[in-house]
Amino acid sequence: MPDQEDILSDAEREALATVTAPRAAPQKVLIVDDNQEAREALASYLKAKGIKCVIAENAEQALACLKRERSIGLLITDLRMQPFDGLELIRQIRESDKAALPIVIVSGDADVPDAIAAMHLSVVDFLLKPIDLDKLLELVRKELGVF
Repeated sequence: MPDQEDILSDAEREALATVTAPRAAPQKVLIVDDNQEAREALASYLKAKGIKCVIAENAEQALACLKRERSIGLLITDLRMQPFDGLELIRQIRESDKAALPIVIVSGDADVPDAIAAMHLSVVDFLLKPIDLDKLLELVRKELGVF
């Protein structure tokens, strides 16, 4: 007679583990902008919509944050920053273990070559300032899987 204690198949056991596993921590948005008012306003808006945010004032801080924070699910970056710009930040991310991170660029000072370069770096979108907040919120929710 077969062993009665083991009534679940391996596939059923895996499915049960998936359903009963604890939920992953909500992902955060990393906002990178050298303009303090702009980054804080954007973070405040997203937080009011239930999105957790982390902010960085430049690309170097953003890279350090990405190494430290494992729960970053989306990056929103300005294009024009010092000591290196948003495109260079994205290039460095694309060459790291975070290469698949979804990225949205926001910029008040961009031209066609910038937009083309950004698209070659596989960004989700390129939004011009002033930002259409409804469109940005829709992008954030889609990329984080939060509806």
